[in-house]
Amino acid sequence: MSWQVRVTHKTGYHYATPATQSYNEARLTPRSDRRQNVLASRIETTPATRAYRYTDYWGAVVTAFDLHAPHTEFIVVATSVVETADEASPVREVSWRDLRGDDVIDSYTEYLGTTPYTPRDRELASVARDLRKGLDPAETALAISEWVHEQLKYQPGTTGVHSTATDAWQAREGVCQDYAHVTLVMLRAIGIPARYVSGYLHTRPEARLGETVAGESHAWVDVWTGGWWAHDPTNAIPVGPRHVWVATGRDYADVAPLKGIFTGGSESGLDVSVQLTRLA
Repeated sequence: MSWQVRVTHKTGYHYATPATQSYNEARLTPRSDRRQNVLASRIETTPATRAYRYTDYWGAVVTAFDLHAPHTEFIVVATSVVETADEASPVREVSWRDLRGDDVIDSYTEYLGTTPYTPRDRELASVARDLRKGLDPAETALAISEWVHEQLKYQPGTTGVHSTATDAWQAREGVCQDYAHVTLVMLRAIGIPARYVSGYLHTRPEARLGETVAGESHAWVDVWTGGWWAHDPTNAIPVGPRHVWVATGRDYADVAPLKGIFTGGSESGLDVSVQLTRLA
């Protein structure tokens, strides 16, 4: 059953003293694919400034802004209407032998290696090897996602935006970013290509039309087992009509919703609010 979802994502910086210049990149524009269709999308800023768009190496739409006048705030509001599709089944088109082949390794090497957020972890790799016994790659990916869901406690505030998968695993708790990173470490350790997905999740499965919920950016994983498919380890559910995806990459660093630099100013603070409304 498809949904139509409106996403309003407001984010930005406030400065105790005026910043004189700032340069920013926003990855807040959803993409259309076989699972979702973007019906409308716009980005507005305060103060108003010229923007330009480009598609980055990972396929995300990037909106770039720069300001060259003193300002005490920089606010970005992204509004999108997206039609989503029902959940898709896992792809089961490759064997473990196929995944070890040079063609797969060469084609998906960037989604098999380590990153600062997803370093090697012997304990997680050992668990991943145990979980794959008797299972095909797709079944193993589901088992890993569900295992991470069971092992970690969802607890905002215990990890930060710069926390690694190892940090979250040692704490045994974290947020969606951490669930995704731990899952990626385990999948990649056993040779399954996997990537980080940023987006949103409407939190009420039985939402009425027009019902708005307050939310946050969400994260999950895409798995390649002969084709890409998605699973949400934070909630141990397939990615379906309540999910809206925005960008994919190796880890959070590739898909950060807003990042930039500034000169002047002091004590900058980042504010974020997200609202999701089911329209159909």
